[in-house]
Amino acid sequence: MRILVTGATGKVGQALIARLLSDTRWDDAEVRALCHSRSIARSDRLSVVCGSIADRSVVREALAGVTHVIHLATCKEMPEAVMDVTVKGFFWLLEEARESEGFRQIVLIGGDAAVGHFHHRRPVPLTESVPHMAYPGCYALSKVLEEVMLQQSFVQYDLNGCCLRAPWIMEKDDFKYTLSFGEDVFGAPVWHELVSPGEAVRYCQEGTVPCLHDAEGAPLKRNFVHVNDLVEAVLAVLDHPRARQQLFNICMNRPVDYREVADYLAETRGLPSVRIDSGYHSNWMDNAKARALLDWEPQYDLQRLVEEAWTYQRPPDDPRRVWYPG
Repeated sequence: MRILVTGATGKVGQALIARLLSDTRWDDAEVRALCHSRSIARSDRLSVVCGSIADRSVVREALAGVTHVIHLATCKEMPEAVMDVTVKGFFWLLEEARESEGFRQIVLIGGDAAVGHFHHRRPVPLTESVPHMAYPGCYALSKVLEEVMLQQSFVQYDLNGCCLRAPWIMEKDDFKYTLSFGEDVFGAPVWHELVSPGEAVRYCQEGTVPCLHDAEGAPLKRNFVHVNDLVEAVLAVLDHPRARQQLFNICMNRPVDYREVADYLAETRGLPSVRIDSGYHSNWMDNAKARALLDWEPQYDLQRLVEEAWTYQRPPDDPRRVWYPG
């Protein structure tokens, strides 16, 4: 087994490769990393191909002798690059995969942006059968296009693959910084832009937690997944017969309720909270299909997500660095 990981230097890529190289179940697997702007240390079982995924010759080199592809490379709100990375690059991966005699499976890591995230009102749980509904911007559109391209490769060429659709992926102290009123906020909403400058400073000093409310006035529910749970899902689908040509929601069993977060932090750490109203919509991704077909179960709930984020001690050689904002 030789596994190509695109987006290898990202959050998920690094965690996945570390797991593949340390887990004895994968001792016979070789890993190849496709890297672009950053690189990764080589080892006996880890080789590296450097270049742009939009270049077919680079993709051809990366797929030589590969049996499995785990496609993590993506592009956020960068209109000048998004089509090259997420459409052309994925197209070349699919083309090279279907033309390779030894190829066995491609795994796409999709995102809940393909079904609207919290931008569209969805009053019932989001199963894998809900239609695509991108929100404004090029990133959400790219996640729709990736899923459509993969599904059509099943129709056109009977390619073996699957898509793991994930919401916002957390690791280390990420979740703590999603709730910061400072300039160090991770992702969106950018809380200090929703209050006055004076309030933002005071909230930072007090450790105040934003309690986001949805368009209906209720505490907002938003989906998350921890990187460890996503890595476990990736490993679960490799060569799994029930994963063939399937789409799976990979997320926590329950969405995060901002009111529950505020109450938990008030109880455990004495932190105050402040209500923040929004035009966003609560939604609930349903992961029952993955749990039923893959025997996969997320290990992170709200309490574990919060506790690990607030107790994480970042070592000096691992400064908090955000390569893109969420």
